[in-house]
Amino acid sequence: MTAQFATKRVLVTGSCGTIGRELIRRLIAMENGPAEVFGIDNNESALFMQGVDEGRDPRARFRLCDVRDVHALRGVMEGIDIVLHAAALKHVVICEEMPLQAFATNVTGLQNVIDAAIDCKVERVIATSSDKAVHPNSVMGLTKLLGERLISAANAGRRGGGTVLSSTRFGNVVGSSGSVFQIFQNQIRQGGAITLTSPSMTRFVMSADEAAGLVLDAAGLAQGGEVFVFRTMPMIRIADLAEAMRRELAPHYGHDPEQITFTVIGAKTGEKNHEQLMSEEESSRAHVSGAFCVIAPPFLKTGAQGTLSGEKPLALRSDAGPFLSVDEIAAKLVQWGLIKE
Repeated sequence: MTAQFATKRVLVTGSCGTIGRELIRRLIAMENGPAEVFGIDNNESALFMQGVDEGRDPRARFRLCDVRDVHALRGVMEGIDIVLHAAALKHVVICEEMPLQAFATNVTGLQNVIDAAIDCKVERVIATSSDKAVHPNSVMGLTKLLGERLISAANAGRRGGGTVLSSTRFGNVVGSSGSVFQIFQNQIRQGGAITLTSPSMTRFVMSADEAAGLVLDAAGLAQGGEVFVFRTMPMIRIADLAEAMRRELAPHYGHDPEQITFTVIGAKTGEKNHEQLMSEEESSRAHVSGAFCVIAPPFLKTGAQGTLSGEKPLALRSDAGPFLSVDEIAAKLVQWGLIKE
């Protein structure tokens, strides 16, 4: 679904992050795609290299800008048609240790994006969220839930048209910067041991390409205020991911897989054993649209009560199963380009 981007001027916030980079790549690669693609980030060095890598395309431009600075945002949003908001602080432990910093980026920064977009008459804003927003027990999850509600509230305030604002909710993006995949990979490279917070921990997982696809598709489907959830995310046990990586990567780094051990270190502050795609209350106002589950905004009185009936039951929790096997996880990692056959 790319027609909505044809001849548009598109801005990607957090363009140097895993999702932001993939969005930039996908937008530039589109046939009959955007007239211009702008990437903004507050990481100067990464932004410089992104300009070297992607800036060869004449439609791509990159600017140093922090979403905490609403005045700078208004400057870069002049003339923009669509905003894809991927800038965020996402690491649970860091957000726990520095909650004001998490709030400044994930909540105030998002409100700045909303305000600048409305002031500049942007057509659409699609924000990225996380399954950690469901029944949050961490600062990061709380800020993501607040972000979703800011988007829905801003959309509810529209009068006679104006900027359409919606959110997308991800599971764990395998291979993203600082993800458990990178941690396990580094530990295997060094010969182990692989550290597990809990042998029973489960997660919904997706690739960066799938996450970017969710954002791009939502830009075309959004009516305003909804949360789009990719409903076909596979479920894995983190211990099985570790085993698949040990088996596949250890020989690559010159190690015997059997010599690499596992160590259980316990859950980190704010970390859940299992994640949830949507709350029970949200599921009562959600409906299925193709590969997505669309949660209607909480302000909408005519919710989609019962529209999930008749569809394949939606696994709300990551421990519901069925889980990918170790072999299936290994195949997925190859498919996603994270390990070589």
